[in-house]
Parts: sequence; C-alpha cells; structure tokens
Amino acid sequence: MEDIKKALEGCGALQFGDFTLASGAKSSYYIDIKKASTKPAVLSVIAKTMAKRMEEMGIHPDRVAGVVLGSIPLATALSLETGIPLLMVRKERKDHGTGKLVEGDLSSGDDVLVIEDVITTAGSSMKAIAALRAEGVKVEKVFSVIDREGGGRENLESIGVQLNSLVKGSDLLKGAKQ
Repeated sequence: MEDIKKALEGCGALQFGDFTLASGAKSSYYIDIKKASTKPAVLSVIAKTMAKRMEEMGIHPDRVAGVVLGSIPLATALSLETGIPLLMVRKERKDHGTGKLVEGDLSSGDDVLVIEDVITTAGSSMKAIAALRAEGVKVEKVFSVIDREGGGRENLESIGVQLNSLVKGSDLLKGAKQ
C-alpha cells in the first residue's frame, strides 16, 4: 500500500481542492489516476502490486476486464504482468462496427476479474459487470487501485461481488501534504 501511495503522490496524481466526482459527490481530494497510468513507472508499480495481491489471495481469473477509458491502461498492464487475457468493456454500445459492449475473446462461464481505477459508488463497475454477465461470464471480484469508501464496496456486495483495493481513500489522506 505504501508503494502505491508514494507513487501516486510522486507523480502528482493526488490533488487537494474542491472537486466534483463522477458520482456527483463533492470531495476535498482527487486522484487523477489517468495522470498516474500514463507514467510507465507508476503503471508498473500498480500492475506488479495488483498481481502480487492476486497471487496472495489465490485469485486466478480466466480474463481481466478494464472499463473504457480509465481502467484500460491498468487492466492492460496487469494482463502483460500476469499473462491473463484482456477484455475491454465499453460504457455504451457503438452504432457502428460490431456494436459490442465487450471486446476481446471470452467464453460462456469464464471467470472475469474487473479492474477499476477509482471506486466511489461503483456505478460504472456495476454497469460493466451487468454487460459481462449478459455475455454469460462469471464476475465475483473487482480489483481497484483506490476505494474512496463512498459506498462502492457495499453496492458491489449487493450484487454478489467482492471489492479488493490496493489503497483506501482514508489511507491516502493520512500524512498527506494538503
């Protein structure tokens, strides 16, 4: 956890001020995970830490899935780190091409681990999980870099999904220079 916190602080991803989150909630801090995930060194720390935690927890999915756009670099890095094939989940259907919500090879019954950047209420995660489950796959776990502790864990539990995060928002604020 400390490596992730240092990496986020070091690249300037942890910011303080007045922010409106995707959920609509107001916050005094923001994690610009896209800033972090565009830095190869930070992305590597996140992927290695996530892979290590998965191994420690005995999590061995058939596929890892990233939700467009924020978690795609994270899921891709984790796929490269572990060798687990990647899926990409769109937020909405395109009206051209195949019109798929889920891109990548999957088979009915596959165990899919959803990768997220930051979880607050888990609204986008729940939509992605619904899209994946509609494809006939099993989704029981979400891994996020940060759990902002905004009800996301409980919302995911209500649909039978366990949230695992590398860092909690409250941990990021401990000793942070605000």
